[in-house]
Amino acid sequence: MSQTATARRVVASPYLSGNYAPVSEERTETRLEVTGELPGDLNGSYLRNGPNPVGKVNPRRHHWFLGDGMIHAVRLAEGQALGYRNRWVRSSKVLKHLGDGNAATAPKFGPNTHVISYAGRLWALVEAGFPPVELDEDLNTLGINRFSDTLKGGYTAHPKLDPVTGELHAVGYWWPKRRGAVQYSRIGTDGRVREQLDIPVPGMTMLHDMALTERYIVIFDLPVTVRLRALLRRPSFPFAWDENYGARVGLLPRGGTAADVIWVEVEPAYVFHPMNAYDDAAGNVVIDVCRYARMFARDQRGPFGDSRPTLDRWVLDPVNRRASETRLDDRAQEFPRCAPGRVGRPYRYGYTVTIGDAGFPGLLKHDLHTGNAERFSHGAAEHCGEPYFVPRAGATSEDDGYIMTLVYDDTVDRSDLVVWDAREPAAEPLARVHLPVRVPNGFHGCWAPAGCDAV
Repeated sequence: MSQTATARRVVASPYLSGNYAPVSEERTETRLEVTGELPGDLNGSYLRNGPNPVGKVNPRRHHWFLGDGMIHAVRLAEGQALGYRNRWVRSSKVLKHLGDGNAATAPKFGPNTHVISYAGRLWALVEAGFPPVELDEDLNTLGINRFSDTLKGGYTAHPKLDPVTGELHAVGYWWPKRRGAVQYSRIGTDGRVREQLDIPVPGMTMLHDMALTERYIVIFDLPVTVRLRALLRRPSFPFAWDENYGARVGLLPRGGTAADVIWVEVEPAYVFHPMNAYDDAAGNVVIDVCRYARMFARDQRGPFGDSRPTLDRWVLDPVNRRASETRLDDRAQEFPRCAPGRVGRPYRYGYTVTIGDAGFPGLLKHDLHTGNAERFSHGAAEHCGEPYFVPRAGATSEDDGYIMTLVYDDTVDRSDLVVWDAREPAAEPLARVHLPVRVPNGFHGCWAPAGCDAV
């Protein structure tokens, strides 16, 4: 292939090269090398979902968000790395490609965005109304599971686990079957729906995530919407920036109805992910988000072409329906997380991955009380994934625990699971589990302790 043709292909397919490129096979590895010392209280599995297209794709139409879901898992116990496994979520397309199952009864799409452990099961998730797909502990696809047939309608990629009640809250959209509403659901600890509510919205917004406080369900109604004209131009990706849609955040009182939602306007922007939200002492709702000034406006491939996300704070006054907005950190960053035990509650520490021109070059620990941010120590040629916080057994403070993520080293074209002491970001990692494979850039996951739920 000529240099001109190669350059043309790279421009046409930014998510099919480098560490965005899919891997071509499923692996099970039981002999893993470890540098450093794994904490003995990490007993369970680190799980990560992400798009991994199977077979041939059209490089000029492919979007990062549309690849077939592949789950990656690293199992740890008693200071040992017991194994690595990756498996495609078995959609009808994957089964036809692999030839190892009944494609007629499989999900039409294998969720590619998140994987969670809840109610004693593993669930692969994606947005836009696709139902959850259940997996077994070896990542085999068991099939669609609508929470034991209690879920009416679609689901989402980003439910939130209330650390006090143990219930799972979600807000999602279901396109094209329900265009004029988003749907709130509350799942009980038994894995069955306890509450569902449709909330009218003026258009079909791309509602990727939500937030939770002790008083409210937080709904993002922002100006990236399904556009029929965009769908005609780009048959595989129907979302686009809508300059006329407006931007607002809804506060649904827990236990309330659609008529009780308090809508507060914010400056036009888009948010994939909040770091956390909580009610402050004055009755306001504080929401920390990775905020994009524009999304899918000129750059339809996204998500980093129109603008880079910054860490911002929205403070919403539900009485006067007013919002104030403050920049917390102007570096480009995404995939925000906080300690799972602080979800929906006042918190001090948050974690993000930084965005560079060729990947995700670093992790940050934010001290939201002081405004300081520390960078986690790792190699200059390494690129990080979403940070996940795991509390230490017997933890005595909010940051007493571990940060773990998958880290790709482009000098050897392989990935590691890296574990840091969250209290000492600048120190060398506690341990690196060396994987014999590359794990492509992906989205979200969790730490699933043995016998416990984690989202």
